[in-house]
Amino acid sequence: MALTPPSPSVMSSSEMAQFNTRLAVERTAMAADRSLMAWVRTALSMISFGFTIYKLLEGFAQAGDHLRRASTPRDMGLFLTGLGTVAMVMGTIEYWARMRALLPTRPLRQPSFVMALIMSAAGLFIFGGILLRAL
Repeated sequence: MALTPPSPSVMSSSEMAQFNTRLAVERTAMAADRSLMAWVRTALSMISFGFTIYKLLEGFAQAGDHLRRASTPRDMGLFLTGLGTVAMVMGTIEYWARMRALLPTRPLRQPSFVMALIMSAAGLFIFGGILLRAL
């Protein structure tokens, strides 16, 4: 939504106030997008780190190396993957609620929201797969 103001000398004070309000709403929407992208980045880091820990220990186990207390790092991998998934879902829900309150008539087709939905589904899938194999 491009907002190009007419010349300030042409705008009435009411029109100027409405224009400034629209700008404030756009700034708030962009801040919500940045917050969601931070959630995505953090969740992706936790999911990938947890998955890496789990796969590394699984590789050691298949190679015949027995690590002491191998369940602790496996549990840590599960925990990080689960925590990242929960963070992603929470961030997505928070963004959706904020945008619904801020712009109730505007469709939620922001790239950051679509990416967050994809990441939420991927995180749930990965966590579910790890959990099924671990149990």
